Parts: sequence; structure tokens; C-alpha cells
Amino acid sequence: MLQTLYDSVRVSRTDLARLTGLSRATVSALVADMMTAGLVQEENGPAEPEPRTTGRPAQPLSLVSSAAYAIGADIGHQHVRVMLCDLFGTPVWDEVVAKEVDRAPHETLDLTASLIHRALGECDVPAERVLGIGVGIASPVDKSTGALSAEGIMPGWTGIRPSPELEHRTGLATELTNDANAGALAERLYGAGRNADDVVYIRLSAGIGAGIVADGKLLLGTSGLVGEIGHLPAVPHGRVCRCGNRGCLETIASPEAIARLLQESWDQPVAAKDLLRLVQEGNKGAVRAIDDAGEAVGRALASLVTLVNPQLVIVGGDLAAAGEVLFEPLRRAIARHALPSAAKDVTVVPGALGDRAEALGCAGGVLARAPQRLAITA
Repeated sequence: MLQTLYDSVRVSRTDLARLTGLSRATVSALVADMMTAGLVQEENGPAEPEPRTTGRPAQPLSLVSSAAYAIGADIGHQHVRVMLCDLFGTPVWDEVVAKEVDRAPHETLDLTASLIHRALGECDVPAERVLGIGVGIASPVDKSTGALSAEGIMPGWTGIRPSPELEHRTGLATELTNDANAGALAERLYGAGRNADDVVYIRLSAGIGAGIVADGKLLLGTSGLVGEIGHLPAVPHGRVCRCGNRGCLETIASPEAIARLLQESWDQPVAAKDLLRLVQEGNKGAVRAIDDAGEAVGRALASLVTLVNPQLVIVGGDLAAAGEVLFEPLRRAIARHALPSAAKDVTVVPGALGDRAEALGCAGGVLARAPQRLAITA
């Protein structure tokens, strides 16, 4: 019954009986027990969209949003973000700290744990009300062992297992996923991909990665490497990538790569954080560089569009804020290089959640199992 309440958000006792197949008496008894436990509440106003002409209006029921919480942590190459979400995925605490992560695993995990403790303390949430921590990290994650395939990508993290490390620091159950997979989950649960079962989410930030949802299921692969689109070859004889290969998409289309190109062309300092300002000012060099990057990303996505035939491609990460300067060449390249019928089926849209997507997705993954976990404690 908790699952039905979670999925329905607001529902009457009558509808609960109908949806669960339980008798009215059983539903009433279970609801009374859950109200006593602080899991369920009655809301004002009728549950039905149309008012009834006789009898007392059915009182809608809902889960109590503060009955349980989940923590989402996004560990990128250059930042740590921690978000505390209530039972419905609404953030109640959110903080980002700039941090050079790739070669500082223990410092990064200490910072993450410190932010988690701060979130619980400042929101007065006891640890026993937290269902768990979801962590997204900018590295492939082996789904069976939780180990990172970090060599070359996050070189200092080779051999580190973040889940048990954070469990030791916080006392909370922790699950780990790749950051792009977390972004895909968030956009499907809360953002631009709601009601879509076949979605590709691509994150264009310091690293480039994709999360792929096919028939409603997140694809992971044998060792968690599904969606590593940033390490597909894009330029013959190009720069050596941090993964060890040459000419990967990440070497020409990440914000850092674009900024490096402009810096070398102009012989003056250009940082990744300057790109959006330069585009907004109409700087022709910056506009051209992002147009070229959009074309390269679109060519890589065209292969994915042909292979997995998604309904949506959702673009997130720092570079997505460039808008149509990025999106127009990206869509054009998909239309030109994907199988025509697959290109016709797909719509390319910006993410709805911005830089919150990965942390929200991590929390959302924990909350997806909330009814089962609450049933154990109820």
C-alpha cells in the first residue's frame, strides 16, 4: 500500500482499496497504523476531481514528506555537491563546493561527509530518518563490485571504493553510480524526460558522458562503461586524452577543451567559465568554437541515436547553457549522420534540472525504493 501512496501522491481510502485490492476495513486499519507512525496524513479538500453530491467528501491521503529523506552527492572533477531531499525528491538543503577532485580522493570524501553532516544538522534531520546516500561520480562504476574504472579519468581514485568509505564516515548506507547515469535518472524522474521510456542524457561538462535509458531501464554494461561517449574517437591523430587514447570527443568538445583552443588561438588566457559570457557578448571566435563542438557532439550522438533509437536526447552539463549556439549544430549533425528513420524519431531538448540533475538523480535512486524501506520500519 505504501507503494500505491508513493506513486499516487494524493489518493482516497476508496481508491486505495480499489488500487491495492484490499478490503475497505483493511485499508482503514493500515492507514490508521501509518498515521500513528507519522508516515501518512490527511489533506484538506476532496480527493476526487469532481465534487460528490451526497455524503461526506472523501478525504485525500498522502505520505508525509518529512517521514524520510535521501541524500544525493555529486562528485565531479572540480566540485562536490550535496543535496538533502525529502520523500518526494524536493531539495531542502543544497550546497556546492569547488574542489580539485581527481587526485584527492580522501580529502574529497572527507569534504562530502562533512557536507552531509552539516545538511542533517542544519535541517534537524536525524540520521535514522535518512534512507541512504546516493553518490554520482565522474568515472565508470563497476556495477558488481562498486569499484571505479578511474585509471586515466580520475587517476588518484584507482583502487578507491567510495561507497564503504562514505558509509564509514557517515554511518549511512551508500550506493554509487556514474554521474551521467544519475543525470539520466533525474531528468526521467523529475525533468525533461518524464513519461519517456527511451532516453539518452548527455552531460557536457569537464567530462563528457551519457546515461542511456532503454525501455525504462538504465543500461550499465558488464563493467559500467555504457555511455562513455566522451571517449569515442572524434579526431584522427588528435590530442592524447586522459583515458590514454587519442582524439577522443572530450579532447575537442568539453568546456575545458574549447577554452584551451581559444587560448591557443588568441594567445591570451581563457577559462572554461568565460565561454558563456563570450557567447552572450557575441564573440565570433567563441561562437564558432562552440558551434564546432556542437557538430562533433552531434556526430557522436548520431551513432547512439542509430544504435538505441531513443525518443529523447536530453543535453545537460555546463555547456548546455550555450543554448542554440550549441543545439542547432548538434541537431543538424544528428539529422545528417544518424539513420534517417531514427533521426526522425528523436527530439533533442535541454535538460530541465540544470546543474542539480546529478545530485537529484542520486537522491531519486534511493527514494525509488522508499516504499519497501518504509514498510520494514513502519
